[in-house]
Amino acid sequence: WVVAIIVVSFVIGIWASNIIIDRLHISDPGVIVWDEFVGQWITLLPLLIWPVHWVWIVAGFFLFRLFDVWKPWPCSWADRKVKGGFGVMLDDVLAGIYAAIVLAVLLKFA
Repeated sequence: WVVAIIVVSFVIGIWASNIIIDRLHISDPGVIVWDEFVGQWITLLPLLIWPVHWVWIVAGFFLFRLFDVWKPWPCSWADRKVKGGFGVMLDDVLAGIYAAIVLAVLLKFA
């Protein structure tokens, strides 16, 4: 059910981002932060499997920020090439997936 909420939130984010983009005439307005929430939720998905401790939540936050700023491929490609609300959401979803993978590996070996 958590994944379903994230998918619905992703779709809502695309729709809302398209409205803001059309009104502001900016391709990726900084006022849109919903993509950050969805990316962070994706990052924290491994915590549904392993025991939760606040340290892992903080680690997930910093991992997401790392990948969101660093933008390894395909995050950087999505940020540059994919336009509209889908593009606004996609690069953060990809960063969240990278961060979730790293968090899962850290949890597995911790």
